[in-house]
Amino acid sequence: MRTDLFDFELPQNRIALHPVSPRDAARLLLVWPEFRFEDRIVSELPELLRAGDALVFNDTRVISAALEGVRTRGALQANVAVTLIERVSSSRWRALARPAKRLKEDDRVSFGRPGNACLTGVLDATVTAKGDEGECELSFDLAGADLDLAIASVGEMPLPPYIAGRRHAEDIDRTDYQTIYASHDGAVAAPTAGLHFTPQLMDALDARGVSRHFVTLHVGAGTFLPVKADDTSRHRMHAEWGEVSSETAAALNAVRAGGGRIVAVGTTSLRLLESAERDGEIQPFHGNTDIFITPGYCFRAVDVLMTNFHLPRSTLFMLVAAFCGLDVMKDAYAHAINSGYRFYSYGDACLLIPANCAIEG
Repeated sequence: MRTDLFDFELPQNRIALHPVSPRDAARLLLVWPEFRFEDRIVSELPELLRAGDALVFNDTRVISAALEGVRTRGALQANVAVTLIERVSSSRWRALARPAKRLKEDDRVSFGRPGNACLTGVLDATVTAKGDEGECELSFDLAGADLDLAIASVGEMPLPPYIAGRRHAEDIDRTDYQTIYASHDGAVAAPTAGLHFTPQLMDALDARGVSRHFVTLHVGAGTFLPVKADDTSRHRMHAEWGEVSSETAAALNAVRAGGGRIVAVGTTSLRLLESAERDGEIQPFHGNTDIFITPGYCFRAVDVLMTNFHLPRSTLFMLVAAFCGLDVMKDAYAHAINSGYRFYSYGDACLLIPANCAIEG
């Protein structure tokens, strides 16, 4: 399909730079088939679901992957910023560098606070490879758990470019840009639909009879990249590592067998569940997925999707267009823009209910 079909205009003042408080006070656009929209609040989610439904959350934890450093090349120095995007080994990471032209192979980069005797206060690396579009590979002087501790100490939350380009990361982002149930380190971007959940909302969902289940997909920086190819068939997805346990797979299949709906919290949960589906059932899964969902895709594992509002020309907007229809989603986004909804990672959410699941009550 032509990529420009997924374009739309978004005023800059619709991009949220901070989340609302409390988290579940965010707005929730309920999207029914036949171009029906309802303006709700995230805290009302329990009444929009049924007893017996199952919510599936991505419990990945965002690491402090944004690093500021000084490049040394002989007697020359320059400031650089990198965002870690994929672990290659116990001591090596692929990263995006800004400005990339300041780095070349064999350069040394010092992150953190040079001269600090504590290992968690200093972090040095060598550039071992340069790639396209700002990518590089860094070999750190530390490895394993020591490297993880150092990154956590000197790094900041890797805010998406549409936020980081308008303000600096703040201490509160370490909490705001993390779900309350995050438990497995590895993501460099948050599964943002999950940012809306509070302990009080979880309790209300329990009381409603909606079960909760967890999968893990370590979200990569590629989630924010627009599709640059003129046609979606030429776009290459970045692979991300994920896991669906055998216990979770069995529980979700039992929900379906009992007439309940699988409700994915976020596109990351949805992509992982669809990757794990085989022969009409969700199977245990452990490995990389690069599934790319565009209109025409037949969804087999997920019935309902809760998600935030996504960038134009992004793979995520293509996914929601596949889920509910391109025309429906364009109208839904136009309604959201005209009604003052807040967009992107710290913005509001929508609940998408396609035609085959649109039985109210």
